[in-house]
This record gives sequence, structure tokens and C-alpha cells, in this order.
Amino acid sequence: MDALFGTDEPDRRLVLRAALGAVAAVVAGTGVTASPALAAVQANFATSGTFTRSTVAELARNLAKSAFQPLDTSLPDVLDQLSYDQYRDIRFKPEAAVWANSGLPFQMQLFHRGFYFKDPVEVALVENGQARHLAYDPQMFSYGPLVPQPVPTEDIGFSGLRLHGTINRPDYYDEILVFQGASYFRSLGKGQIYGLSGRGLALKTADPEGEEFPVYRAFWVETPVAGSETCVVHALLDSPSTTGAYRFTIRPGETTLMDVEAQLFPRVDLDKVGLAPGTSMYFFSANGRGDVDDFRPEVHDSDGLLMVTGRGERLWRPLANPKELQISAFVDRSPRGFGLIQRDRAFDNYQDLEAAYERRPSLWVEPVGDWGAGAVTLVEIPTDAEIHDNIVAYWAPKDKIPAGSEFSFAYRLAWGGDPGMSVGAATVGSTRSGRAGVGGPTPERLFVVDYLFTPGTDPAKLGAPKATVSASKGVVRNVVIRQNPATQGLRVSFELDPQNEGLIELRLVLAFESGTPAETWVYRWTS
Repeated sequence: MDALFGTDEPDRRLVLRAALGAVAAVVAGTGVTASPALAAVQANFATSGTFTRSTVAELARNLAKSAFQPLDTSLPDVLDQLSYDQYRDIRFKPEAAVWANSGLPFQMQLFHRGFYFKDPVEVALVENGQARHLAYDPQMFSYGPLVPQPVPTEDIGFSGLRLHGTINRPDYYDEILVFQGASYFRSLGKGQIYGLSGRGLALKTADPEGEEFPVYRAFWVETPVAGSETCVVHALLDSPSTTGAYRFTIRPGETTLMDVEAQLFPRVDLDKVGLAPGTSMYFFSANGRGDVDDFRPEVHDSDGLLMVTGRGERLWRPLANPKELQISAFVDRSPRGFGLIQRDRAFDNYQDLEAAYERRPSLWVEPVGDWGAGAVTLVEIPTDAEIHDNIVAYWAPKDKIPAGSEFSFAYRLAWGGDPGMSVGAATVGSTRSGRAGVGGPTPERLFVVDYLFTPGTDPAKLGAPKATVSASKGVVRNVVIRQNPATQGLRVSFELDPQNEGLIELRLVLAFESGTPAETWVYRWTS
């Protein structure tokens, strides 16, 4: 079993990308070798004792009353400078899994501290209203020949946890969820492998002063009930700007669902905050190869941002790997859903036997309750390699969250395929662009957008289609709709004359005589 991401994660590039993300997410620590008091530090929160639904909220509320204290990331010398290969030579013993051989629907394994994952995480098990601190024990792990000895025996905590369940077959516990590194977590649906990540909270993303990465300091995992389809995990979030209490109700399946209930207790005014953030990778595709020299046609964990507005309009925004950092804000009120989607599921479009990008999950966010005014925000960061997570999407509330307040919100996460929410008559299947015209350099661009009719839709009953393309600048010409016999859908093409502009927002609306809406295509073109 892979030491980081389970049996379905053979790609070293993903492990490296996670490690690099962990480096970026480290909150400053002491940077010194372990002290005699180290063991006592690890059980400040996830201690043994009475546990109720409000326990984590009370801890977060009290923690917010004092100044932020950086994590003590010190480790015994033998673990302090582990290399990548040494860290991967530490593996959790499957037979030591929590609830192993109990007949329960879930099992839990822990991650060792070391390498880039030095942040200490406390863990407790909850059953019948009582929490029991789960102490680190070296007997939980196997240490290969690359690992220096002797390993510590004191309670140094863990760096994260992972849940296993019978998601793919009834006789095997596959890995279905990982919490490791800051407030990052990953999950997947049936038959998929890990790709993009969720986060507890995004703070100051793409801010010139630098991003702030909250961390999960402690987890409380409820012992599942025999025959149940759910597992509940509580988490305590902490950062210089805020604390938080999170409750995840996890239901693995064809699409794995997570109901998230959160409370924030800000230490300062939160005016650059992102709720329900997702973080992904987009390197290139048929629409963004540029100067890429690669045998694969496409490389990405997600290929588009999908949004269903509060009015019910369904927007599709293809992702880009820009030359300069780009931030797009889709202003709305009470959105019905948004997320980073991996829509292209054909192996032929990736040709990567290791990474299997066609099996990466999409992450759909469905707010619970009224989230008010704000914007779905998309951040696209230039990257020259697939090991970097360069795409972030989240909900940015219009109003700041004041210091000293208590802010509650809830949402559902769906890890799986393209959500069917308010699909309409047709969705965007692919986006391509290139030089318009033949021979010689030209500034004009040709865009080709293929639409696919949704299952159950009878094109004959929709009536004649009409495409309307608008541009914030420049001039749009030659809008054409054709039948696409290869896909049984429609192809819309048009030409854009930028007229020396460097950034143009495009919008394509496909309508039918019947009034049935199609997905709206939106795009940011940059020179």
C-alpha cells in the first residue's frame, strides 16, 4: 500500500505535488529539535473525556480569545530530516487499522510525521459520548531499511488520517478519504483515483502579502455504527486570522458525498476569505497547449469551472494556464452550486497510463441555506509542470466577517462525475481555439465550442438553435452553428478580432425555439 495515497495512487508526480503543497502550507514553527515536553504538547485538544456535538465549537471559541500560537513542528533528530524515499519507507500496518476485523463499514489509518509533513495532528476516537485520545505508537507502522533508527516511542502525534471503506467491492477496504497537510483533504467516487483537493478555508488567496493557510490541529472520529453508510469526522481549525469547528458526514459511493457544517470564530476581520475552496491542477489541453512539448494531448485534474447561479443559469468556464496570474469573479446571490469539474473522461485524450487523468474526480459544492451576496472566485496561476496545484475556486462573501463574531455555514460536497443539477438541453463538451485564416500571422482567433445534448433530450423537439456571442472588447464575426455527426451534438464557431486588446471576456449563449436553455459558455481570452 502506498505510504501517502493508497493502492490506487501509483504516480510519483502526485506525491511530489502533495509534498510541495505541504511546504507552501506550513505555518511557522520553532524549527528546533524535540524537547522533553514534546509528548505533553500533543494532547491539548483531542483529549480523553466527554464529547458532545458542541465540544469542538467550544474549543474553537475559547481558542479564538487568545493570540495564535504557531504549531510546534519539532521532531526527534531521527525524523527531522527524512528524505522523500525515507518517508515513503514508513508504512501504516493494515492490521493495526482502527476498527480492523470489527465488521464495521469503515477502517482508519494514520499518517506518520516527517519529510514535509511535520505539523502535529491530534486524533481522538468518539463512542457513546466519550472521546479517547489516540496516541502515536511506533508499533502501528512498519519501518523499512531506509528509515533511521531508533524511531521515537513518545507520543509525537500524527500528520493526518485516512478512511477506508468498501467503495469498489464488498470484500476490500479501499482508501476513500485523506486529511493531511494544513486544512487539505481529498476524496473520490467509485472507480476513481485521487486528483483535486478540498480545503477547510481559503484566506488571502493570491494576495500580494502572501496567502494564509489554516491548519487542522485536531480530529475527532466517531466510531461508525454497524451497517451504517456514513462516518463522521470533527475537526478543529486554527490560523492567525480565525479558528473554526468543522463536522464532516461522509457517505462513500458512486459519488462520495460529504455534508460539511462549519463555524468560524474570527480573531480579525475576514475580508479576503474563501468558503468551500477546491484546489486543482490544469497544465494544458486541446485548448491550451501553447509551447508545450509533451506526448500527451491533455494534462489536468480539472478542465472547467461549473456554476449554477441563484437564478438557475448554468455557466461553464474552461480552465486556462495563463501567462500571468488571473482572478475571475462571478458575482451572484445565493448560488445553487459550483465546482471544479473533470468533464473529459476519454483515455485517448490523455494517453497517460500512470496518471489516469480520465479517472480523476470532480468536486461539486452545493450550499445549504442562503449564502447571500458574493462571488464564485476562480484563481488561475501560471505553471510549467503538472506537480503544481495552480487552480483555486471558492465562494467569496461580499461582506466581511467581523472579528469577534461567530459565523456558521453549511454545504454538501460531491466527489465524482459531472453533477446533473439543472442540466438543461445541452452542455459544453469541448473548447478549442487557434489562429483564424490560412497563411501568414494574424491576430484574429477562431473558437470552436462543441455542445452535447443531455441524456433524454430529443433535439427534434427543441426547435432551431441560435447562438449569440458577446465580447467585452474587440469584435466578434462569423458566428456559425453546425450539426456535429461525430458527437450527435452541435458545433458553434466564431472569430474574434482582439483589436490590440490584451484581455477580453467572451460569452456564448445557445438558445432553442422551444425555450429550453443550454449551458452558457464563458471564457477569458488573453493575448
